[in-house]
Amino acid sequence: MMLSPIFADALAHVLDENWFGPVTKYQLLAVFAAVIVAGLMIPLAKRVSTGEPVRGALWNMLEALLLFIRDEVARPNIHSGHDHHPETPTDAESHKHEAEEAHKDPQHYLADKFVPFLWTLFLFILFANLLGLIPGSYTVTSQIIVTAVFAVGIYGLSLVLGFSLHGMKFLGILVPPGTPGWLLPLMIPIELISQLARPISLAVRLFANMTAGHVILGVLFGLAISGGLLIGWLPFAFTIAMNGLEVGIAFIQAYIFTVLSCVYLGDAVTLHGHSEHAH
Repeated sequence: MMLSPIFADALAHVLDENWFGPVTKYQLLAVFAAVIVAGLMIPLAKRVSTGEPVRGALWNMLEALLLFIRDEVARPNIHSGHDHHPETPTDAESHKHEAEEAHKDPQHYLADKFVPFLWTLFLFILFANLLGLIPGSYTVTSQIIVTAVFAVGIYGLSLVLGFSLHGMKFLGILVPPGTPGWLLPLMIPIELISQLARPISLAVRLFANMTAGHVILGVLFGLAISGGLLIGWLPFAFTIAMNGLEVGIAFIQAYIFTVLSCVYLGDAVTLHGHSEHAH
């Protein structure tokens, strides 16, 4: 019976409730996460557009993070099969080379068209995850409706991209390369189920990981309070360790969600591996 209020407090950390009249904490913190992303990205974009070098630890860290998403996540997964990184030493020569290649091949660095969206997606999920670590706060990504909207939207975007680039040939994603004809009646339903499972797994993965971690934190906090000074220090110590772990999980889950989004978009471009993958 003693654990009942503890579990109730833990679940309250991931269940939505009204804070200000009709405004729920989910809605408020979702807007707050969006404001943080805009507050970081807009000043950075203005400074970059002027050509001035980015200064300061915060701006350099943010720029390094965004370049990592572009160069190590987006470009290797979303490409036309002809993309390659320019081997030029200067930014000016690099931009010139990219412009020439883009003129020859409209799909050159196709990923760059999606990079602003992927940056926004990654940062929003990251800050939504981190805001949930504040005591008394709420994890926006622990709402299945939030992760489901993101997952279905991204998968829908991959379908639109695939049909716009390949037309009806895009249906070839349901036929793995090298499949003999006599296996088609079996493989097509399997591939169709696999495709339909993509948005479901993408949504549930983020939702389940963020919900489970915060429920555990809530339980540990409850045990620390109910245990008193004699034994309460042990779950409190675990709580500190779990908070550190949850910070890492917040980054990892945002990264995984972005990587899988890039993979789905990339499969739409290359027809499920029918084209050569980038290294």
